[in-house]
Amino acid sequence: MIRGVGGYLPEKVLTNADLAKMVDTSDEWIVQRVGIRERHIAAEGEMTSDLAVHAARAAMAQAGVGPEDIDLIVVATTTPDYTFPAVAALVQMKLGIHHGAAFDIQAVCSGFVYAVAVVDSYLKNGLAKRALVIGAETFSRLLDWTDRSTCVLFGDGAGAAVMELVEIADGEPDRGVIASALRSDGHHWDKLYVDGGPSSTGIAGHVKMQGPEVFRHAVGKITDVVESALDQAGVTVDDLDWFVPHQANKRIIDGAGAKLGLPPEKVIVTVDRHANTSAASVPLALSVAVADGRIKRGDLVMLEAMGGGFTWGASLIRW
Repeated sequence: MIRGVGGYLPEKVLTNADLAKMVDTSDEWIVQRVGIRERHIAAEGEMTSDLAVHAARAAMAQAGVGPEDIDLIVVATTTPDYTFPAVAALVQMKLGIHHGAAFDIQAVCSGFVYAVAVVDSYLKNGLAKRALVIGAETFSRLLDWTDRSTCVLFGDGAGAAVMELVEIADGEPDRGVIASALRSDGHHWDKLYVDGGPSSTGIAGHVKMQGPEVFRHAVGKITDVVESALDQAGVTVDDLDWFVPHQANKRIIDGAGAKLGLPPEKVIVTVDRHANTSAASVPLALSVAVADGRIKRGDLVMLEAMGGGFTWGASLIRW
């Protein structure tokens, strides 16, 4: 089950009006194309692990647990502080944890959904008792701020969840992760990628994207994994209380919701305030919806994301 969630956004806000002073764009163009109004940017010296720790502490506070209660940390990120060690190891250190295991997952925007499925397997197989699952990004560090096709889309942030294995009494409905579906197809790597890395250029590089191609694939791939998770669980779209999609583009979110037959009032949308925070976007949206009381115990919640690779996945969770 997910016992607590938390999110963190850096203090600095970059609005569309601010971006219009940097590149040839406008608030109207950005809102119409992708539905984003503002994004948060990490401060100088503020690293991915710092954002992750803020979100982790918020999730742990909501869950009522301390560092001594965590024996697994999995961080989904595309923007680690260093090539190594893993961000998860740095989070472990900053939280004062000396026991258990810590590692990163790299599935770009799908990272948190991948991490939820991995941690679910770890817990169910007895390899851990209680885990921190974190999506954290300083994606602004990968942007070419002269490229208006990409720099308007992304922001920085972190979201976290505390997951643990619990026994369900006879007759009670299952809680936690009920079903997951994960996919990837590396043949599409060059449609969304970063043109650098330790093994190629020796530098971090910048985001490159074939926007129309990504959009063309997104809705179909999203609905594929959502329907797969629903089929595994023996439920239908009508049974869902909430749909928490990756916050990349309002048009993609709307298109997926319409294809699935979901009413807009069941779809959690934060892309206007956070932009695309890659692996952090799903847990950030989740933390917002829990904090404002929309997602409640017993609700059936579908998480979904698609990212570079391509990777895509969905997790069905009983809250």
